[in-house]
Amino acid sequence: MTIKLKSTLAVLALSTALTACSSGGNEPAASSGSGETASGSGTEAAATNQAGSAGGDFKKLGDEPLKLTLYSTGATFTDVEFEAMIAGPIHAKYPNVTIERITPAATTTPEEVLSTHVPDIIFGSVQQRVIRTGVYQDLRDLIKKHNFDLSRLKPVGINYITEITKGEGDAILALPFNINQHIMYYNKDIFDKFGVPYPTEKQLTWDEAIELGTQLTRTENGVNYVGLVVDNLTGLSKSLGLPYLDRETGQAALDTPEWLRVFETAKKLYEIPGYVTPDGTWDWTRDHFMKDQNIAMRVAWLANMVGPLEELRQQGVEFNWDIAPAPNFEDQLGKTREAQIHSIAINSQSPHQDEAFQVIAEILSDDGQRIIAKNGRVPAIINPELEKDYGADIPVLQGKTVQNVFIGEPLQEHYIHPYESEISKHLKTAAEDLAVGGLDVNSAIRKATDAINKDVETLKTTIGQ
Repeated sequence: MTIKLKSTLAVLALSTALTACSSGGNEPAASSGSGETASGSGTEAAATNQAGSAGGDFKKLGDEPLKLTLYSTGATFTDVEFEAMIAGPIHAKYPNVTIERITPAATTTPEEVLSTHVPDIIFGSVQQRVIRTGVYQDLRDLIKKHNFDLSRLKPVGINYITEITKGEGDAILALPFNINQHIMYYNKDIFDKFGVPYPTEKQLTWDEAIELGTQLTRTENGVNYVGLVVDNLTGLSKSLGLPYLDRETGQAALDTPEWLRVFETAKKLYEIPGYVTPDGTWDWTRDHFMKDQNIAMRVAWLANMVGPLEELRQQGVEFNWDIAPAPNFEDQLGKTREAQIHSIAINSQSPHQDEAFQVIAEILSDDGQRIIAKNGRVPAIINPELEKDYGADIPVLQGKTVQNVFIGEPLQEHYIHPYESEISKHLKTAAEDLAVGGLDVNSAIRKATDAINKDVETLKTTIGQ
């Protein structure tokens, strides 16, 4: 496969990945922060929490300056987080090594990025279609060369990566950077306003959460307050780890008792009086929680909210919020939602593959992962002690009930079919049909199934499988 063809395919695949973490409507995949580190994090934290010895030995690189580039796609990863978790710590320990982020304009497509850059390191989510482009380097030889111990990685992370690469000669095309889990964010000011007790460390059922949300959904002084937001059908489906498409046939996988349960729960939520506003607004997003501050509870990824909330704090916008465990169905209590795996990989065209792997190994050392934990991400390695450090260096998490992050077992992410992002729009349409379109649950499932299967037939000829 030629490099030009690889780049063309990569564009299609990486555009698929761009929505992986944007779980709130039209939210950006990564916000464009100032690049300055938060107080007590980033370079300052790295100076006092230098990466451990599990990484490579940079001494053999000499004193010559080395610049590596990183491209982030398909995951919320702010400039502040990049500096605090990767660029700052690496440069603090190895002053001759600089990692620069490729940050194209918001309107720039992955095709344009990849046609003008060869990033050494790729941060994002591993998906089947990305694998097929040839962008990722098989890491097995580098793992062996640097004696990297895969058993240190959490199974929920590395198992997902190896599962999705089955059929690719058992290649290891990425390593988990962090485990992106779900929690429930809640606005304490809204609870106080309406005299409703806060959620606790007790994991609620969806019925209990909807009942609580009903108490907080009302209009006052012209403001529409919404009690509970769950990122619609796709968010609820993650409670059960449901695939959108059949892995073998590529056909819609919605006609199951589990998906029926998801549709019924979403319908119940949309039918709360006041959830849908008189002007038809129904799709409540991250910005409604963070900026408009009219959402009482929002269940979402950690990475989707913590970094942006810290950026908002640095801009002088703060409010009284906290976190609770993500609700689930009654027979699934003790589990949360699917854990999305944010991965870190090496470009197959990079001229610095050996050095890039040493950086990755350093990031995945105990001390490197401690920096990540302190800056608000759940580590990818097995080390319960790191949970005690969670959020310690990110000001926006100070005083929050961070222990609730670790209540409940995250599910392994479902197999992401190559067509998934192309057909996910039909789940958004199905949610709209339930909320404002007047469709019943069974009709919405049939309509979405027919639309998905029609698209799949086209995708089989344009993308292949």
